[in-house]
Amino acid sequence: MNAETGTVAETELIIERVFDAPRTLVFEAWTQNEHLDRWSCPAGFTLPFSEGEIRTGGWFRTCMRSPDGEDHWLSGEYREVTAPERIVFTHAWHDENDEPDHETLVTVTFRETTDGKTRMVFHQAFFTSKASRDGHEGGWNECFGRLDALLAGSPSVR
Repeated sequence: MNAETGTVAETELIIERVFDAPRTLVFEAWTQNEHLDRWSCPAGFTLPFSEGEIRTGGWFRTCMRSPDGEDHWLSGEYREVTAPERIVFTHAWHDENDEPDHETLVTVTFRETTDGKTRMVFHQAFFTSKASRDGHEGGWNECFGRLDALLAGSPSVR
């Protein structure tokens, strides 16, 4: 964030969202694979493969399959997992040789509001272009819409 103008650099993405669920539940949805796999891809995509250890020093490797059947692999490392407040991880799409490409850094913080809801601030930094950032913004917002629906209606998460 540029302190003088109040704008975010073209290499950064910030999304703020309020979920109608307690902070511990939202954090659980981010840190338990059985929940994360249900919401962490855009609408129409599936996760045919997802593995990892969600803990400080842990890792992940995931395949997102598009509606037309194209596989998109990504991976990263968890630099910090502090329940129920904060998650920091790297995020890298893989190239055609299945090697991680440019890496971004994601920081997600969770704050409980006075009415029992959760304010999430999602920050992803170090994009190589505005177009890449904007593409991620659309994808993440679809994911967060799915998370909102999961928190609102799934007894298995609660």
